[in-house]
Amino acid sequence: MRTILVYRDTVGARSESFIQRQYRAFHELDPIYVGTKRGPIAPGASVILAAPGILGSFGRTAFRQWGHIPAKLDRLIADRNPALIHAQFGLGGALALPIVQKSGLPLVVTFHGGDATKDKHFEERRFIPTIFQRRQRDLMATAETIFCVSHFVRDRLVARGFPTEKLVTHYIGIDIPKDVALPPSGISDSVLFVGRLVEKKGVDILIAAMSVVAKAHPNLKLSVVGDGPARRDLERLAGQTGIQAHFHGWLPEKEVRAAMRRSLLLAVPSRTAASGDSEGLPTVIMEAMAYGLPVVATRHAGIPEIVSDHTTGLLVDEADAAALSAAILTLKCDPDLANRLRGEAYADVRARFDADRQSVLLERKLLDIIAATTRQ
Repeated sequence: MRTILVYRDTVGARSESFIQRQYRAFHELDPIYVGTKRGPIAPGASVILAAPGILGSFGRTAFRQWGHIPAKLDRLIADRNPALIHAQFGLGGALALPIVQKSGLPLVVTFHGGDATKDKHFEERRFIPTIFQRRQRDLMATAETIFCVSHFVRDRLVARGFPTEKLVTHYIGIDIPKDVALPPSGISDSVLFVGRLVEKKGVDILIAAMSVVAKAHPNLKLSVVGDGPARRDLERLAGQTGIQAHFHGWLPEKEVRAAMRRSLLLAVPSRTAASGDSEGLPTVIMEAMAYGLPVVATRHAGIPEIVSDHTTGLLVDEADAAALSAAILTLKCDPDLANRLRGEAYADVRARFDADRQSVLLERKLLDIIAATTRQ
């Protein structure tokens, strides 16, 4: 097998299992993960360019800010002769540029959402531009291909001036069970949210919607899985509105699946944040569809590429608490509709978003890029 380097600045962050899943079905290419920090789910063979803690901070800064290549990375490249670098997220692509420039390896980058949509990443700073801003032009010129996790992300990068001919949409897949056993629709009284608690996730809108829902169905409660900087404010808001809400924090994947099996629906009230931050292609929606859980979501970013309104789920406009509450009540009161939606959703996600299938497609695309750059 030929080696490729996968660059992500923090290798194995708990919320980024989707990165490793992209390479799971590879048969011809062997990924080695490279970054400056080790996260809790990093593969054991990952190459971390800086030592942990304060002692490694200078090495991390030297690589990130000035492109200093540590000797261990030079040895890795000499020993394994990698064929390509695949950088995850736009910043990852910018950080990988010095490796590319020194090694001559072709570079591929995947943009996931906020890295394409947040205005702060692209605003000009007169005095202290960010690493991404300093290297953006070189990144656009150097990358052989820029993968986008949704057509929405691709369109945003086109609007940012990225070369259209280099932008390719490639969906990230999920694990799909062979069969789904769920209780009949409408029995559960739990509305589930799963995600990071930040502005773009729209949980405040969901809380407002649940306060309306509770007037018709007082037993309906909100179950929030996830954490983030907005958690305290959201807990306070839920308390002020008087809804039944439980904030679980992050749960192990197995427990999230169990929560999906006992919930009425998954609510995904995402919206564009004031900073421009938007979703890319929320994998939690695909996961809910794969586990037979009906989805209520917003017409935001790449979500309509996953959910077809009244076919595989229900869609409402961003920041519309009244429409969101009506959609939740619809699925509570119309179990036949909920059953039809989750059946169509399961079939659709199997056909379009299977993790192994998408991994095989990614490997083919990378092999084609390697072959094309070798011929040059």
